[in-house]
Amino acid sequence: MSDTRRIRPAVYAAAIGMTVGMGFAGLAAAQDATLFQNVRIFDGSSPDLSSPSNVLVRGNKIERIAAGEMEAAGARVIAGDGRVLMPGLIDAHWHAMLIATGPAEAMNDIGFANLAAGDEATDTLMRGFTTVRDVGGPAFGLKRAIDQGIIEGPRIYPSGAMMTVTSGHGDFRQMSDLPRKPGLFTPMEINGASIVVDSPDEVRLRAREQFMQGAVLLKVTAGGGVSSPHSPLDVTTFTAPELRAAVEIAENWGTYVAAHAFTSEAVQMSIAAGVKCIEHGLLMSDADAKLIAEKGIWLSLQPLHEAMRTGLPEGSVERAKADEVWPGIDRTYKLAKKYNIKTAWGTDVLFSRAMAAQQGAILASLARWYTPAEALAMATGTNAELLALSGKRNPYPGKLGVVKEGALADLLLVDGNPLEDLNLVADAARSFAVIMKDGRIHKNTLPK
Repeated sequence: MSDTRRIRPAVYAAAIGMTVGMGFAGLAAAQDATLFQNVRIFDGSSPDLSSPSNVLVRGNKIERIAAGEMEAAGARVIAGDGRVLMPGLIDAHWHAMLIATGPAEAMNDIGFANLAAGDEATDTLMRGFTTVRDVGGPAFGLKRAIDQGIIEGPRIYPSGAMMTVTSGHGDFRQMSDLPRKPGLFTPMEINGASIVVDSPDEVRLRAREQFMQGAVLLKVTAGGGVSSPHSPLDVTTFTAPELRAAVEIAENWGTYVAAHAFTSEAVQMSIAAGVKCIEHGLLMSDADAKLIAEKGIWLSLQPLHEAMRTGLPEGSVERAKADEVWPGIDRTYKLAKKYNIKTAWGTDVLFSRAMAAQQGAILASLARWYTPAEALAMATGTNAELLALSGKRNPYPGKLGVVKEGALADLLLVDGNPLEDLNLVADAARSFAVIMKDGRIHKNTLPK
């Protein structure tokens, strides 16, 4: 790990200031450009590695890729020695504010939750995940702190609060909070973890509030979920007019709605409303999968770790629902392949920092259905295509998920060949020699 991991921007500024009259121009050039020499490239889509190449990063973009020698006066030089250079990993279903704490802390102690989430964000980046799509939670402040360089972490594409209905997935209120009183909000809603919307008009109002805070997409819970105690799996929670209202506002803002939906009914209702991305879909039918493919809708699918199920107390409502959902993982991946559905990859970790540490291992578990090249393409170039659905709401304009000239410089230098051994991504501490995000090196374990 780089010894600069925790150094704040002010320290960098002070260090630069001390170099005045001592070769400042040369230092500035070295910090602005990095040359990766003798690397083999996985570009985010191709099933094969490139021939030995050199890659020049200038500022926050990849300026040039060439097989021959490359001149880059003053650039920092990283000797790849035949290692693999690949795009930074992207997790398309992440909850940055709902991982490092338990439900009560996440919903009620936003100060503690922010500090814990900031520390976890740094660990996320150190696992090689340079971008996450945050689909539920108050991640706006965390994103701003990362973007301003206050803490290290991945790029965040936030949806803001999960939009749920009374007793829907994401409604973590207590019975003492009922009956719901108009104009009064619980800590869950005030802190922005979830927001209850029980009419099309409420959907429009709360959706606009998410966009006002910086959301780049909307997340609605169209059906029941595992982790919510009062939300049966079989229930279609939103009404059709409520879903259409969410789609209407998202389209007004030039972006899209992602809908949590397990069952066939929830999937079909979401598609009819104009939702562009189905999250999970683990209880859908063959006909639903065919319809998703025909309409070009995205399926954001997760190979949920078995410990996420077995970690729930036996006999609990949540464990019973998990037992019903888990068999659908294998079946749904097979349906996604059968119909060539546009499939994104994510983890959906909640309330467990120990499970978050398995982020790379969850990616590696895709080997059950895909080749290493297919799995890595899904977690890089394909996931980046999903992020681009945010249109002008995209907080990071530029090309992500690929190693190509002009793309944003989010890069991993790997010890070993991940196209031959996908398990390398499960051991980031050992496998990722260099982690670069936005042209800045956050980890470098190579000899100086």
